[in-house]
Amino acid sequence: MAQANPNISDTRPVIRQLDDAAINRIAAGEVVERPASAVKELVENAIDAGSSRIAIDIADGGKTLIRVTDDGCGIAADDLPLALSRHATSKIDGSDLLNIHTFGFRGEALPSLGAVGRLTITSRVAGGEAAQINVSGGRMGSVKPAALRTGTVVELRDLFFATPARLKFMRTDRAEAQAISDTVKRLAMAEPSITFTLRDVSGGGEGRVTFRADRENGDLFDALHARLARVIGREFAENALQIDATREGIRLYGYVALPTYSRGAAVAQYLFVNGRPVRDKMLTGALRAAYFDFLSRDRHPAAALFIDCDPTLVDVNVHPAKSEVRFRDPGVARGLIVSALRHALAEAGHRASSTVANATLGAMRPEPAQPAPARVYQMDRPSLAARQASYQAQAPGFAELSQDYSGSIVEPAPVVAEGPPAQDLPLGAARGQVHENYIIAQTADGMVIVDQHAAHERLVYEKLKRQMAENGVAAQALLIPEIVELSGSDCARLMAVADDLTRLGLTLEPFGGGAIAVRETPAILGEVDARAMILDILDELADQGESQTVQARIEAILSRVACHGSVRSGRRMRAEEMNALLREMEATPHSGQCNHGRPTYVELKLSDIERLFGRS
Repeated sequence: MAQANPNISDTRPVIRQLDDAAINRIAAGEVVERPASAVKELVENAIDAGSSRIAIDIADGGKTLIRVTDDGCGIAADDLPLALSRHATSKIDGSDLLNIHTFGFRGEALPSLGAVGRLTITSRVAGGEAAQINVSGGRMGSVKPAALRTGTVVELRDLFFATPARLKFMRTDRAEAQAISDTVKRLAMAEPSITFTLRDVSGGGEGRVTFRADRENGDLFDALHARLARVIGREFAENALQIDATREGIRLYGYVALPTYSRGAAVAQYLFVNGRPVRDKMLTGALRAAYFDFLSRDRHPAAALFIDCDPTLVDVNVHPAKSEVRFRDPGVARGLIVSALRHALAEAGHRASSTVANATLGAMRPEPAQPAPARVYQMDRPSLAARQASYQAQAPGFAELSQDYSGSIVEPAPVVAEGPPAQDLPLGAARGQVHENYIIAQTADGMVIVDQHAAHERLVYEKLKRQMAENGVAAQALLIPEIVELSGSDCARLMAVADDLTRLGLTLEPFGGGAIAVRETPAILGEVDARAMILDILDELADQGESQTVQARIEAILSRVACHGSVRSGRRMRAEEMNALLREMEATPHSGQCNHGRPTYVELKLSDIERLFGRS
């Protein structure tokens, strides 16, 4: 049986002042969780020093060695002992803890690292002599002359040797090295003007470079796009939409991927506030809400978004590792993200991810039977007249065969009309239908394969949403209002969003104490379990600060209606119907993916098709 007071001894407890070594070790437990945390603190210091090149060397996952070398402004010899003192910093004067323009500001990182490891700092300022200082397990040595051309070298060996119990919680060398790589990559995204090099020197020697990002040139978006292509991958960059929006002093910029370029987990979501990488629940919730209508719940968007604002509008001093922030007005930041991303996705129109075509080509490309290089055939593309003559000379019976249904289209008589030829339009001109489900269209430089059911389902869905937005959500009044008992805090949280829920057809009223009365529910949902819906809404409000429950249920109904009201698989379509569908897709936002985020069409370039057949 547990003791009544397990944390209090029989003798009267005495309050003691801890010594500096114990204080630093406790602080290190908050700031330095693992080797990646130490790398983060040291690299941020290098960025704050105005460095243009930062090199990080690690050994054994950062457990035995972390070395950060930069070409920044350096630390004067007289300031080295002070730099290892707690709460000593050159970045703020302490008068205003909200007006912070640097990564670091607490002055805890270096003394915390020196308390749990063996730390050596070598630095040189312009016009001065290089100097070095050592601290091991909290015991500081004297300042000594050293040899260094410029900048600072911070070397941390045997992390947590002074607190052996922490070593038991370390993961494998590979896992810790991967965490360090992820940390460096996030910092590199925010600073495209700095060259970053990460090297693994385990076992001695020169080691191997595991990550390198050279300085990017050009304007903000060109440099950022190039850096994201290097860090996240070229596929992300090719399928990303540029974001640039401002609202009430907050600027949002960066790149977000098309819905058809989605991931199975939220591993490609990178958020920054004033250049600082953060993992903020409100921001990730806003990102999810922006893609709410385009991705199923098991798919996650990819994005690299940067928020810049006056430092007084955001508090970065709410987490020991500064990985979370708190906005003065979180609603403005959230609304900016949702509206800017939805606007960009709408402007993307029918565009779909290029990775879909790449996957298609990969599936069509045969496996080589032997390692011999494939033969390349030099062939000229026949002219239109040559093709027509070839068709006429086909073997007897071919023409009769074409009379049966084979998906071929008889071109109608040419009609003089304004505008470009159909095949010069983005989705081209319909040339055939196969398996009564897929439309084959010819474009100026390739071909398009359209899933007719998925495409028309999206078109009908978007039309239903527009009608609902214009006419509102019809509500049905309950003959007997349903009373739901809640706690006082839950009731207050729910009534704070009551107006938003009313616009979606769910009308709530307070009923005394913590109870609420559900007066109306959305008519399109039919009979609903009001209590279960209310509890789901509360769960979302507690977790994300907003709820999509009602809207999700309404749009799920619209999606099902669109599915049943769209062109069915197995239906033969006439040429004019196929072309009308292609033109409507070009004019409708989000038509590049179905209601579940899957692509509605695949585009194959003629050059890729010719390579499949060994043509040059």
